[in-house]
Amino acid sequence: MKIVFANSAWVSAAERLILRGGSWQSVRLRVRYGLIFHAVAGPVLIDTGYTPEALSGERRGRMLRLYGALLKPQLNADEQVLPLLRRFGLSPSDIRNVVVTHFHADHISGLSLFRNARFIANDAAWARVKARTPRQNLRHGVFTELFPADFESRLDGLSGKPRIEPRGDMPGGTDIFGDGSVVAVDLPGHADGQFGLLFNGLERPLLYAVDVQWLLTALTEKRTPGFPATLIAEDAAAIEPTSAMLRRFLASGGEVMLCHDPAPTSRDLAPEAA
Repeated sequence: MKIVFANSAWVSAAERLILRGGSWQSVRLRVRYGLIFHAVAGPVLIDTGYTPEALSGERRGRMLRLYGALLKPQLNADEQVLPLLRRFGLSPSDIRNVVVTHFHADHISGLSLFRNARFIANDAAWARVKARTPRQNLRHGVFTELFPADFESRLDGLSGKPRIEPRGDMPGGTDIFGDGSVVAVDLPGHADGQFGLLFNGLERPLLYAVDVQWLLTALTEKRTPGFPATLIAEDAAAIEPTSAMLRRFLASGGEVMLCHDPAPTSRDLAPEAA
């Protein structure tokens, strides 16, 4: 199974805000999303990253406009989701499944581009989104205008899929495609219903841990940021237990990849030749 990650945008933040004991120097963070080539499911997206829909789309509400003005993401035109698909000879109609790891803007802003896709997501978290008022959803970092109008009718919830039990330091989770190749691993802390993806059929098991931490250093060196970063966490108390599970996975020989860590990895899209 081929797995590639692209960088949809850059977002700058002071290191001290995302790494305990860090400096005030600005760090340029990536905003990754992924593309899997699965033997049966075909090409599958992992989130969509930032797209213009989140930053300049006509449907944006006042708070989403303010969000963009504060964070100032810089879109990476060459690695936006549509150019990425074209690079592999694909179009949006070729995407039958989009895995949605959680419902923050930098992960869902391009969902409306995929009119033929099913959305593999945490259906319990979606039920909570529906039950909240718009103001309550904003407090959870969810901008409902970014969801396609028919999101629920195309939702393929995790609750209806088989479970895989943990084995030693190999985490368990939900078997997304029913063949054990891609496992949705619960990662509480950052966002309501966040899950990562475990690819355990590789020579070295890979766990895409999404937004458990912004920096891999914060994870491996136990330098989880405190206040004020914890203000935007769904469950700040869960961040360290989740991080500890990932450190055990690393110690057992696995590989962990994060959405926002700026360092390039072997899974990141290689630049196109000039």
